[in-house]
Amino acid sequence: MESGKMSQAKAKPDKEPKYIINIEGEEFPWDEDTITTEQIAELGGWDISQGVIEVDQHNVERTLAPGEIIAIKPGQGFGKKHRWKRG
Repeated sequence: MESGKMSQAKAKPDKEPKYIINIEGEEFPWDEDTITTEQIAELGGWDISQGVIEVDQHNVERTLAPGEIIAIKPGQGFGKKHRWKRG
């Protein structure tokens, strides 16, 4: 019976990420309720000196300030509606 419990434990999927964020067309799992400008650049693979631009669901662009903290809220659809790119 122990081996049955072990195989069930292995069969369970890992915990899903809380959010999926889109950086330059690539999706990244994210578990925190906020993300900083620097974290976005790091995930995207570019230097923060290039800047970060937020693009909202209406394609309105806004340049983020260094050190800015962006709140990610459930239901905003960040994987498809909000995205970031280097600026």
